[in-house]
Amino acid sequence: MPLPETVRRYVSVARTLIHSAATGDRLAGPRTLRAEARAVLTALGIQLDLDLEQDPTPVRDVDPERGRRPLSVPGPTGTLVVANHISWLDVIVLLAVEPVTLLAKREVGTWPVIGTLARRIGTCFIDREGLRELPGTVAELARMLRTGQSVMVFPQGTTWCSVPGGTFRRATFQAAVDAGAPVRPVTIDYFQHGVPSTVAGFLGDEGFAMSLRRVVGAGELSARVTTHRPLTGGDRRSLAAEAQRAVSGSRAPAHA
Repeated sequence: MPLPETVRRYVSVARTLIHSAATGDRLAGPRTLRAEARAVLTALGIQLDLDLEQDPTPVRDVDPERGRRPLSVPGPTGTLVVANHISWLDVIVLLAVEPVTLLAKREVGTWPVIGTLARRIGTCFIDREGLRELPGTVAELARMLRTGQSVMVFPQGTTWCSVPGGTFRRATFQAAVDAGAPVRPVTIDYFQHGVPSTVAGFLGDEGFAMSLRRVVGAGELSARVTTHRPLTGGDRRSLAAEAQRAVSGSRAPAHA
């Protein structure tokens, strides 16, 4: 990526984040949040592709551009949206598709700018290693689902460089069981020059700044979101296993 274009992207990202912060409490509004998430992707030069072919389920008309909600399932409850976890970009990508409530690790709330924005949009933070907090977190998720809020979680617990990644943890699926809510499996893929890529990966001890630098410098980077048929019924063990099969099934290997 030529240096002038890299600088332009950094400036564009900074302006977009400043604009998002300046929206105040309005950022929590679905239309505003979706628009700001898409603006961040545009600033980063990332194209968003949405693949709904595997999901013929009709969805409610709240999106003025698409006339549909790609993630939430119609019904009296919200939807537990579960996706593979590759990068910090995953959250922005999914919010650009449909704004839903996030469940994130507590450290995200301490990140500069990103943490402030995460708190402002009503993110539910969790200590992933704090087992004592888990029952309360599951109960809170179930409460939100019962009231019609859709909630996004990454059951793998941490980021992986490719879609198959680690095993889906079962705990958050109990919230869907308790609330009688559907589970929507979602697959996130990243491509560069049309080839599956790990350039967006956020792994190990890598700092946010280093990851951002790599993403900003990547040419022709795109993110594809594939939704799968919603899952209902069963216990948390079967739901977690079924969701993982849907998310990781028939994926192409990624290349750096």
